[in-house]
Amino acid sequence: MGDIHRLVIEHGRDKARALVRPEERTLVDIAADILADENQHLGITYSGFCLTSLPHKKLADDMPWEKRGHQVTLLVEPGRLKVNGKMKLFGVPYGARARMILIYLQTQAVRTGRREVELGRSMRDWLTRMGISVGGETFRGFREQSLRISACSLKFFWDGENADVFEKGGIVKRGLIFHDALGDDRQGTLWNDVVQLDETFFQALRDHPVPLLEEAVRQLKDRSLSLDLYVWLAYRLHSLSRPQPISWPSLYAQFGAGYDQMKHFKPRFVQALQYALAAYPDAKVEPADDGVVLHPSRPPIARLLA
Repeated sequence: MGDIHRLVIEHGRDKARALVRPEERTLVDIAADILADENQHLGITYSGFCLTSLPHKKLADDMPWEKRGHQVTLLVEPGRLKVNGKMKLFGVPYGARARMILIYLQTQAVRTGRREVELGRSMRDWLTRMGISVGGETFRGFREQSLRISACSLKFFWDGENADVFEKGGIVKRGLIFHDALGDDRQGTLWNDVVQLDETFFQALRDHPVPLLEEAVRQLKDRSLSLDLYVWLAYRLHSLSRPQPISWPSLYAQFGAGYDQMKHFKPRFVQALQYALAAYPDAKVEPADDGVVLHPSRPPIARLLA
């Protein structure tokens, strides 16, 4: 457990906020909300997304995305959908909103054991729990990312002769289309569709689900790099049997997209890691001159699916 969590436990949120620097008060708030979470709602993501990630920022619409992680490579290619009677090219999904949509879809699919995921009221309720207002620019942003997720082709290439293979297909087979109109009289019907996940992706997800704490996802919903680090730690830490050093070059290769030089990446990574660790009290991660050291840790949520 980190120093921030100990401060909150020993002194409470308000006193802890007074004891830290102003720039650390958000960390105190995250830690306090995580420690106070009694519901322990479960979130799910596919292991491949713990080792690789989508881009944080928008790419050119015709530009593919290739990301190398530990023993796996993710390739996402743009695709086309028919919108208002015309075929339109949609670029690769990106940012925190795309990640939130994917976590919701994966969680519901594993929870129900079906690749058909109902949207409607359940997704509205989930977005509300996540502290996301459904309306205006937020709605348009989620709709844009949903279309990108629907259109794209997604492939995971795992290393090793006997590794699992997930080399073709997408994420969503059909259905993830948000309505164009937005008005108070339609708020209850924004997502009346049923999304069907791609069969290959669904099977890979069922075979290799990674549990997340939903409250942690909520706390990091606007911080895509911190969310990536959280899901990475959720997958890596509990599977370790001994300390594992990770070098700066390796961290840069996995998480440094968008940073031209290591010197620009390092401070951003350190800051993002602080937020991820605030959301994961049991994570044992030690800074080192040449990177970080991961230590065996309890998973972020121990409760199994019912």
